[in-house]
Amino acid sequence: MHVSIPGPCTALRAAALAALCLVAPLQAATPTLSQETRAFVSVAQALVAITHVRVIDGNGQPAMEDQTVVLRDGRIASVRAHAPPPKGATIIDGSGHTLIPGLVGMHDHMFYPAPSVNPGAKEALYPEQASSFPKLYLAGGVTTIRTTGSTEPYTDLAVKQAIDAGRIAGPKMHTTGPYLEGVGSFAPQLHELTGADDARDTVDYWIGEGATSFKAYMHITRAELAAAIAAAHAKHIKVTGHLCSIGFREAVELGIDNLEHGLVIDTEFLPGKTPDVCPDTKLAGAQLATMRIDDPRLQQLIALLVDKHVAVTSTLPVFETFVPDRAPVDARVLDAMLPEARAQYLKTREATAKKIDSPWPKLFKLEQDFERAFVQQGGTLLAGLDPTGYGGVIAGYGDQREVELLVEAGFTPVQAMQIATMNGARFLGVDKDLGSIEVGKAADLGLIKGNPAQDIRDIEHVELVFKDGVGYDPAKLVQAANGTVGLR
Repeated sequence: MHVSIPGPCTALRAAALAALCLVAPLQAATPTLSQETRAFVSVAQALVAITHVRVIDGNGQPAMEDQTVVLRDGRIASVRAHAPPPKGATIIDGSGHTLIPGLVGMHDHMFYPAPSVNPGAKEALYPEQASSFPKLYLAGGVTTIRTTGSTEPYTDLAVKQAIDAGRIAGPKMHTTGPYLEGVGSFAPQLHELTGADDARDTVDYWIGEGATSFKAYMHITRAELAAAIAAAHAKHIKVTGHLCSIGFREAVELGIDNLEHGLVIDTEFLPGKTPDVCPDTKLAGAQLATMRIDDPRLQQLIALLVDKHVAVTSTLPVFETFVPDRAPVDARVLDAMLPEARAQYLKTREATAKKIDSPWPKLFKLEQDFERAFVQQGGTLLAGLDPTGYGGVIAGYGDQREVELLVEAGFTPVQAMQIATMNGARFLGVDKDLGSIEVGKAADLGLIKGNPAQDIRDIEHVELVFKDGVGYDPAKLVQAANGTVGLR
């Protein structure tokens, strides 16, 4: 990639992004950036032309070769083949590169499991990664996230405000309120609802504070969920859920908009399940592991989800870590971790690899089959990473891995990109502005070295990330975050 800037600046190599001159700063579409934020910026000109670049537009169309994409005042001004750049534009030579829409992460928490905790003693803590995660999401090409459950909702809202004001670097945030959890939570950071009135009041309060969605959790009752959905829908707010006490079909009938994680957390197929009670999840998983995607019960569930327009969020990266000896050891992920978090992750990974009787190989394959069948039958699949589990999933990197695993599940790279971009934007109601590379939309883009339409693993090679036309240097963002995940 070759960059040239008109005027007193000279053409610079891609490897020297950090040395790019910042002239004629972009002002029309973005707030004034703080000195701290500008330290991560490589391109801030109001008129930019990316030439000779391959474009994957996010709408499911085949990749387009040798395109010139012009960005003006933070928006996409034109996308044309073999077109000369406009006079006065900062030129980025995109030869050998691919331009994709910024990823829209739909299960992208701002927290991460603290090392050395004891869940049995209510010590399962998930501290906010308010410093590292905004940087790592953006560095990974993720320009929009939905937090999808919060352990520190006020912190999430404050981080969003700081990003929107340009004080810190990070993605656009759609902040979910605190978990709507019933009695039985394993984490002391979660409020346990006391009934339907509490659920209703909680939703109303956090909408007033700025929450734009809600997530029901494992021990919520049907009465509490129904009250929460009614309160949210009254304000045109959507509700999703990571459920256990309530089966998927029950939740659909109550009016839920979205279900997280997919089939492998659905407990309704466990014989003798008690209503409103979260059963032993290991038993529920073992039962699911005996099923195949052509089981009529699963096909009926898929048909119901599609008929009721309930979206499903794929979070394959966190499930991959449960499959013995399955998740690749990624040096980028290890480098991001606090040393104590890294040591605990590797120790747990080693123990997981020795579980020869684990149901997870079958469950993981069943989940991939479910997601593929769901989309084939007309369902809306969203993409996220879920940086929880035992710590092997990290902001940004996990979003990239999610796209790779969708391809493994049977989607084409272009289809996987659409799931991870336009589908999320459409569900959030921002698709007129985000989610695809189209004239008039915000210039939220990832410039990737290579061709992910042929080799999806190239999605890991993000060289430049644009948000509202401002180009951020992923290497600098990563450098600033490394070694801190698990702490801050």
